[in-house]
Amino acid sequence: MERMRRLWLNLSGDWFRLSRRFSPALLDEMAAAIAAGERTHLGEIRFAVESRLALADVLGGLDAPTRARQLFTQLRVWDTEHNCGVLLYVLMAEHRIEVVADRGIAAKVPAEEWSAICARMRECYAGGDWRAGSLAGIAAASELLERHFPGNEGARPDELPNRPVLL
Repeated sequence: MERMRRLWLNLSGDWFRLSRRFSPALLDEMAAAIAAGERTHLGEIRFAVESRLALADVLGGLDAPTRARQLFTQLRVWDTEHNCGVLLYVLMAEHRIEVVADRGIAAKVPAEEWSAICARMRECYAGGDWRAGSLAGIAAASELLERHFPGNEGARPDELPNRPVLL
């Protein structure tokens, strides 16, 4: 029954409005927020938004947490010097938000803290405020990273792209 519901969500709905909800201007603003946050901590944040999953993938059992882990690998979020990359993943068709944190972060930050970030983003998104939800998620992730992985005074390389990925 759950698979049928997920199939329907990925077939229907308004997932096709991805570029309208995440305009180039919003993507620029999100990239700037990620860059600003990364100046305060050693972490690296990636943000990926996917409109829907392919029907064959849903039939094959692919779900949002698994897809987020796939993207964590594909986007090389794991490939940071301090093992402190974080992926914020939004699957619009299923109204799912997932956070995948690298092992360095997962050892220090409890899952409940990431769940609270997802809940805040979901609340904003449900009200149609994609900008506020996205920026709130980025800011909250940066705050957690600053608390657990504070930056040093010197400049550090930006290891991963800051611009969100639309899939």
